[in-house]
Amino acid sequence: MTTVSTRVVVAEHGAPEVMRIDSAPLGAPGPGEVMVRHRAVGINIADTYFRSGLYPGRTPHGLGVEGAGEIVEIGTDVTAFAVGDRVTYTGSPLGAYSDVRVMPTDSLIKLPGSIAFDVAAASTMRGLTAAYLLKSLWHLETGDTVLMHAAAGGVGLIFCQLAAEMGLTVIGTVSSDAKKALALGAGCSEVLNTTTDDVAARVREITGGRGARMVVDGVGASTFDSSIASVARRGVMVCLGTASGPAPAVEPPRLMRQGSIFLTRPAMADYIADPAEKQRLVEHLFERIENGSVRVSINQRWQLDEAVAAHVALESGGTTGSSIFEFTA
Repeated sequence: MTTVSTRVVVAEHGAPEVMRIDSAPLGAPGPGEVMVRHRAVGINIADTYFRSGLYPGRTPHGLGVEGAGEIVEIGTDVTAFAVGDRVTYTGSPLGAYSDVRVMPTDSLIKLPGSIAFDVAAASTMRGLTAAYLLKSLWHLETGDTVLMHAAAGGVGLIFCQLAAEMGLTVIGTVSSDAKKALALGAGCSEVLNTTTDDVAARVREITGGRGARMVVDGVGASTFDSSIASVARRGVMVCLGTASGPAPAVEPPRLMRQGSIFLTRPAMADYIADPAEKQRLVEHLFERIENGSVRVSINQRWQLDEAVAAHVALESGGTTGSSIFEFTA
């Protein structure tokens, strides 16, 4: 029996309206591949970069890099997974915006029965991002201060909870006062409003002039200068995204003048490429979701045919926490 996949396709790069719903038969999984029927799919700001062309790619292509569901068919040479396994994943290839898909097993992560599909789809990419930032990217010690922009977003809320558990002092930023309570509830000791506060000045004030050991900026153009000015001597500025537009070019002497700071634009793929490191990060995240020390906030739930509305909401800054597509069992 042929399986038909309903999916979102981008025929050309552009605004949210370029996304289209398409149905097409799926071939059987090949060697090293499985067919996954999704129960939930994550919607991430990075998806808008692939759609708009900020991340270049050949069209037509699918969208989405994060999903959770059940394996319904396996190809040859697949030994680590079986039909019926619960799995989650993040990573290439694009195509998570679909009800069922064929994909290589390299990206798959076995999902414990104690973690719901919607929670997994809302936290695998976001949670592993937060985990590698805190556990792999930089050496952070108890008492260090970190500044997290977009602290009420999907990555932000998980990052703040993990950071607070590590004994870090977390300063968060939000784009409106209405979002402050979410960030405070996730472990921030202070929450600043990027539209009304002088963020760099307040960070220096809060830290006694030292600045933040790590600054994580997923906003981009509108916050970049204040982020650079918030980094402590020999600290690190992490450019994580471009929600407000690409960050400007930086002359190296600027980093020296700021206090010999470091600047990086990481890709999660480079922090989970090693299977052992990936497993450590997965275990770190899953353990904390299971014991309740990390709560995943799913504040927007959509159907696949609402992809345009979901991207409009995401790009407007009107969302909080995580957004997902849901599918019936």
